[in-house]
Amino acid sequence: MKAYIFPGQGSQFSGMGKDLYENFPLAKDFFEKANSILNFRITDTMFWGTEEELKQTKITQPAIFLHSVVLAKTLGESFLPNAVAGHYLGEFSALVSANALTFEDGLVLVYKRAVSMQKACEENLSTMAAILNLDDKIIEDICAEISNSGEVVVPANYNCPGQLVISGSIKGVNIACEKLKAAGAKRTLVLPVGGAFHSPLMESAKNELEQAINSTNFSKPVCPVYQNVNASPVTNSEEIKKNLIAQLTAPVRWTQTIQRMTADGINSYIEVGPGKILQGLVKKVNPFAVVSSLVISS
Repeated sequence: MKAYIFPGQGSQFSGMGKDLYENFPLAKDFFEKANSILNFRITDTMFWGTEEELKQTKITQPAIFLHSVVLAKTLGESFLPNAVAGHYLGEFSALVSANALTFEDGLVLVYKRAVSMQKACEENLSTMAAILNLDDKIIEDICAEISNSGEVVVPANYNCPGQLVISGSIKGVNIACEKLKAAGAKRTLVLPVGGAFHSPLMESAKNELEQAINSTNFSKPVCPVYQNVNASPVTNSEEIKKNLIAQLTAPVRWTQTIQRMTADGINSYIEVGPGKILQGLVKKVNPFAVVSSLVISS
C-alpha cells in the first residue's frame, strides 16, 4: 500500500513551484487563485524571493502548502493514495489533497495559522533545538525537570529514532541543551526558527486558530489521514478538527506515525512538495520502506 506524505516548515527554497507554474495551466490557475485569496503575490516570493524572505513564517507556511497541494492537484485522477500524512504544516496539505478541505479553505486556514504563530513568536522570544542520538525518555525527563523549575521546554518533534526537536523559551532550551549534552547527546543544535512551535508558548495562536477551524467546513477525506497529535488514521471530520487545533501546542509524533503506518501495511511513501526531508526520516524509522518524490512530467 502507498501513502502520500507532505513536508512542513524548513523545506522551502527560492524557485519553489516555478516549474509547475510555467508548464501546467492547471497549476498556474491554482497559484493565481492563491495570489487573489491572499491579496498579495506570494508566487513572486516563492519564485524569486531570498532565503531570508522565505523564512518568514507568514510566507513559509502558505508557500510550502501551495507547492505541495498544487503538485498533488496536477496529478489529477492519478492521485490515488491508501493514506496520507503531513509533517506539522504538511497536515493541512494532506487534508486538502485528500478532499477533507477545499483548496480555498485550506489556504485561508494556513495563512491565519502562520500569522497567528508569527504573532505568538513576537510575544515570547523562544526557540527550538534538535537533539541527536539520545533516548527519547531521557530528553522527556530532562525537559520536564526544567519546566518544573519555571522555564518552558518540551519535546516538540519526534522526527525519527535518534532525532528529537525540543521547543521552549530561549533560556529553557539553552539549559536543556547543556543538560542533554551532559547526558550523552551526540549533538544539540539550536535551529534558525522564529519561535517555540509545538509548545505551550503557542497557546495564543492556538486560541486564534481554534475559532477559524471550528467555523470551517470539513468533509470526510477520501482515505485515512494519519494525524500528528495521535499518530493514528482518522476519517471523522470532527476528530480531524480537534486534532488540528491541538497540533499547535502538542508534539509532532512523526516517528510514531510512520511506525503505525508500517504496522498498518503501508510500505511505499511518496513525498509531495519541496525537498526530500521526509524520505530520509521515513527510512530511519523503517529502513525497508520504498520512498520517492512525486514528479510530474509535462
